[in-house]
Amino acid sequence: MTDRKPHGVSFETWVEQQIRQAQERGAFSGLPGAGQPLRIDPEQTAYDWALAKARREGVETADMLPPGLRLRRERDELPERVARLTSEGAVRAVAEDYNARVEAFWRRPQESRWAPVPGLADVEALVEGWRRDRPPPAPVPEPAQEPAPRRRRWWRRGAG
Repeated sequence: MTDRKPHGVSFETWVEQQIRQAQERGAFSGLPGAGQPLRIDPEQTAYDWALAKARREGVETADMLPPGLRLRRERDELPERVARLTSEGAVRAVAEDYNARVEAFWRRPQESRWAPVPGLADVEALVEGWRRDRPPPAPVPEPAQEPAPRRRRWWRRGAG
């Protein structure tokens, strides 16, 4: 909207003009909750409000985290994530993908010197935990062996 603001008009004056024009058009009439006080919980903090709003809108709260914290949280959730995988190669691939993204994060300049720095996932420990927590493989039943057909001796072939 700022690109439509005339050059000689202050921003505040221009915004007030936009609001007045919208009121004249009736853009604010008939809104739900018009004329009613806002429902504000005095015990609710801005953080609580933001979480509640995100949940109402269907936004995953983990997506609201800064990149470093998001990677830390992902590292903490790796054991549960790999528990559903079926092969050791898939577990290693997930862990190595995470480590590659962490290393890429390390190479980017951070927006603050207090930005959290995530650590790498220990691939071998993750694989070892996956092996330990897996249920033992179900024993494969051996196929029932049919008796071999009885061979007739060569001297009895013509007699029978």
